Amino acid sequence: MTAVVLENVSYTYPGARAPALDDVTLAVSPGEVVILAGGSGSGKSTLLRSISGLVPHFHGGTFAGRATVCGMDTREHGPGELAAMVGTLFQDPEAQIVTGTVRAELALGLENLGHEPAAVARAVEETALALAFDRLLDRSTSELSGGELQRVALGAALAALPPVLVLDEPTSQLDPVAGDELIGLLRRANDDRDVTILLAEHRLERCLGWADRVVALDGGRIVCDAKPEEFLAWASGEAPSLQTPGAALLCELGLTPVPGVRRARASLRERGLLPAAPPLTGGSRARSAGPRRLRWSARAGAGRAAAGALDAAALELHGVWHELRAGPTVLRAVSLTVTPGERIALMGANGAGKSTLLRHAAGLMAPTRGAIRAAGRVALLMQHPNDYLLHETVGQEATAAALELAGLGGAAFAGRHPRELSGGERQRLALAVVLGDPRDPPAVLCLDEPTRGMDRDHRHRLSELLIGLGSAVIVATHDPEFAAAFAQRVILLAAGAVIADAPAREVLSGGTWFATETARILGAAGAALTPDEGAALLSRAGTEVTA
Repeated sequence: MTAVVLENVSYTYPGARAPALDDVTLAVSPGEVVILAGGSGSGKSTLLRSISGLVPHFHGGTFAGRATVCGMDTREHGPGELAAMVGTLFQDPEAQIVTGTVRAELALGLENLGHEPAAVARAVEETALALAFDRLLDRSTSELSGGELQRVALGAALAALPPVLVLDEPTSQLDPVAGDELIGLLRRANDDRDVTILLAEHRLERCLGWADRVVALDGGRIVCDAKPEEFLAWASGEAPSLQTPGAALLCELGLTPVPGVRRARASLRERGLLPAAPPLTGGSRARSAGPRRLRWSARAGAGRAAAGALDAAALELHGVWHELRAGPTVLRAVSLTVTPGERIALMGANGAGKSTLLRHAAGLMAPTRGAIRAAGRVALLMQHPNDYLLHETVGQEATAAALELAGLGGAAFAGRHPRELSGGERQRLALAVVLGDPRDPPAVLCLDEPTRGMDRDHRHRLSELLIGLGSAVIVATHDPEFAAAFAQRVILLAAGAVIADAPAREVLSGGTWFATETARILGAAGAALTPDEGAALLSRAGTEVTA
């Protein structure tokens, strides 16, 4: 039996002018891993919703064709019946959480399917352990960070061991370590139980190496259905924005693109552009052209204020603590100075304190100790763009100039309802809302995971927008590629403390978890962050590149 079959499926949301899916035909075999690629609004999320039955049973609209999941026709079986066969993780996990505690959230689906209490308790415990959030089981869901909510929502989808999983950007709010752990868990579920996985993702470098197929959509139609290597070859000519950074690096050098860091590095070694083997001693690595070692300090950045930068500062935090009376310390002695026009990427693991630091900067939270000073308005865009959208049309949400700046100008967007937009489009609309009048930009703009739901083209446009804004900008992000394109400086948080504060090139060109894919491929061969920089470095060095 084929796990998922879509036959000439077309679907239009209520009131929409164009179909979100247009004559889509797709068959997925049991145990197959299919990655859905495409730009924002290309139809990826809608395709997943059609498999889970939410389209058209929940969203309404006009549906044509036939979708069959594990032998069940979605026209005859609603989302409740399909839930036994299809585990679903949405793009907005906060909209998927319905109970008060993590334990209750994981148990809910199992109880609805009629599992016995002992089986429910066992499945909840095993799922929490597998996803490494067992310490959260008795926490209130309202207290969780965006990344923690995403893990819990995934756990709820996995707990009943469904034969089909549909995942809409499951790593979008996870730090690099948690994202890789999640992909590893999905691989294990696929290997051990032949779970069929359909996964929509913009950051293809995280998952392309283990996929069986890649299905690319554009305008609601399938434009490519191929193995990962064939997809990358197609994308290099037809859709460069869908390339992974590693594939773009190889194409710049005239080499055939391949998925994954290891395979890309092997391809470069075959051409003599990288050493045949990693260095065997620390001495040769120390003489490389790579970045110098960072100085780690819990008070990193504090010296800038002490040196007299305060008078010219757009924002200053001095010895800021945030301590909970009945919980952990969220911020620990954070001191930093942000100068006018400076662009900063704020990075760190989920729960490190990034969102809390931004809330303090914007005045939404008061420190338990320490002081904060801003030179003017501090605008803040948090992780959930829906919280900023209050009106019936896009044109009512923000000024025409702000909408144009965010890439949502013109009649194509003005009359649409904000809820009709894709996740990336809603993120850009919320940005237009918090920016206000572009002629009077804020002194500091704080953004919490702004690239969530954005394709590479829109991330590039966002980077250009922020660079040209003139305001100081602080972006909390898990995306090193975006940080490399946008940031002059990277501040790394751990357990609420600043442990590294240095130029972006120093932080993002070494290590593994907080490095760009280009930097991971090149290793000690050179401190390049982007495919263009990497290609230029290797072209100059030729066969003389050494460790």
